[in-house]
Parts: sequence; structure tokens; C-alpha cells
Amino acid sequence: MLTPPDIATDTIVAFLGEHYALRALLVAFLPIGADANAAVFRVDTDDDTPYFLKLKRGEFDEIAVSVPAYLRAHGIPRVMAPLATTTGQLWASGHGFTWILYPYFEGDNGFRQPLSDAHWVALGRSMRAVHASRLPQELASRVPREDYSPRWRDIVMHYDRQVETRVYDDADDPFARRLAAFWRTRRDEIHAMVERAERLGQLLRQRTGAADAFVLCHTDLHAGNVLLNARDELELAIVDWDAPIFALKERDLMFPGGGIGAIWDTAREEALFYQGYGATDIDLVALSYYRYERIVEDLAAYGEQIFEEQGSAEDREHGLEGTIGQFDPGRVVSIAHQTYERVR
Repeated sequence: MLTPPDIATDTIVAFLGEHYALRALLVAFLPIGADANAAVFRVDTDDDTPYFLKLKRGEFDEIAVSVPAYLRAHGIPRVMAPLATTTGQLWASGHGFTWILYPYFEGDNGFRQPLSDAHWVALGRSMRAVHASRLPQELASRVPREDYSPRWRDIVMHYDRQVETRVYDDADDPFARRLAAFWRTRRDEIHAMVERAERLGQLLRQRTGAADAFVLCHTDLHAGNVLLNARDELELAIVDWDAPIFALKERDLMFPGGGIGAIWDTAREEALFYQGYGATDIDLVALSYYRYERIVEDLAAYGEQIFEEQGSAEDREHGLEGTIGQFDPGRVVSIAHQTYERVR
């Protein structure tokens, strides 16, 4: 969220005292993140310890906290894990939100602070450890497995039909009108990406034994989910484990070199990442599929946010600019096309 949710500071202070035994002196809303259903705060306490509080609306799956907690406890220290409540839970519920409390990381994310060479190597090494990890059966059974679902592609085509048939005039929401106008200029390209993602997904689905290569994936390893300490080039934190999944490793490896957010788009950065990750064969079909599918997912999510008028005006404007920006020269759409040409 880019604007504060409707919850009083006194309510937050009281809830943290009851469920985490904290005496909060200051609660500051942080206008960061693209998720219109999640609000984050810095919390300063009476013992001078800062915390990072996340309040999330809507459905919540506990694997979002159980998986990173397990990984950190079992030897991957750069995974950010939540703190337990006074009853030992990794989250709490109340006032229409799921509450998740983390240690406060002193630094900035990869969008605001470039990764140093050492950061890139450390990130690669950490992700290799994540991909090599083995969850206990009880936890692993609750983590979804990749099925190359057409969910996002179906949503995009739904909005594509809406853009084709609906007339947006001055009476319509200005964000929806602008997105519809832009969408019409890119319909052929959007159709091509949906069709290619569908075809590549079918190829991967039909491979005999492909599921045997599945590893645990973060699924959203963009620069905003990597926190960096400017004073220590080896210290970083991988955050926002909201949707872990068992999938081909390219589900995460699509991000270095993928250009999301107009960064992480150079061969040098990729090389540094793989210096830490180690030698591995890259499946270009999978890499191409995931790069297209990520764009399709963003089109679906931003389309829903804008056309269905979800979130604040600031959130929706951010979503609109993010959608349009993907098509700029050299950005994610261009990089996805280049990856597809390598497959061909």
C-alpha cells in the first residue's frame, strides 16, 4: 500500500503489546510495495529495538511464514523469517488483518540501492541453498507444485475482451481509461505473449519426469524483495515469501537478467549471480516461459487493480505506470522476446 490503512496507531500499539509483549513507542507507516492488500510499518520500542510490521488483508496461507522460518532455522541466514508471538505462532489475526512481525533490517531494497559485486555473489549462493533445501514432509505437502495453470492468461484475455468491446469515455475512471487506451495499442503483442506462454507451458507440462527436477522456489525474487546493508557487502535479506512453490529452478532464475523494474538486466550481473549460485544448466524453454508468464501475471494483477478500481488512487497510478513501463525499449517485454528467440 502507498497510503495508510484504516487502523489507529493506538490499536496497533495495543495489539503488539497483547500478542508480542512489545511496548511500542513509535509506529510509522512506510509507503512502499506494490501489493495493495499489504501495509507495512516501522515499530520502535522502549528498549530501542526496531521492528518491521506487515498487515495483510485477504486470504493468508501460513506457508508464507513457515517456509522462511524453516529455511533460516536450517542454515540459510539471509532468508528473512518472522518473529513468533507470545504463544509461539508466526503470525496473529485481528482487526481484519493478518499480522506478521519481523526484525527491522537496516538498509534499503535493491531498487533503491544497487547490488555490489559481493551482494550479487551472496544472493546467488543463498538461492542455491534454497533450491537445494529439503522441507520436512508435513510442510512440503502444503507447498503448491507448479502446474502451468492458465489462470493469469485467462484473466488477461478476459480484460482483453473487455477492452475490445467497452467504450471508455470521460465519465469512466481515468486510470481505467488510460490503461484501456494503452492496451489497445499493444493488443497484438499481448496476444503473442499469452499464446507463447501457453505453448511453452504445454511443452513443459508434457515432459516426462519434469516434476522430478522441481525445487523450492521463492517465486518473486525481484530487487524489491532483496534488502541490502550498505555498510556490509555480505549482508542481505531475502524477504516476502508470500507464494513459495515447487517448480523448475528457472522460476527464480528468470529474475537475474530479466529486467524487472528496469534493473537487473546486464550480463555482468547475471555472471556475478551465477558465480555464487554455481554451475548449472539453464533450461531456455523454462526461462522463456517464466519470463512471459511473469509479464502476463502482472498484466492480470494490474488489470484487476485498475479496471476493478481496487486500492487507493496512488496504488492504481503506480500500477498503471508499472504496466506501461514494461513495454519500454529494453524492459521486461523486450527481454522476454529476446529469450524466446534464443529458444527458437
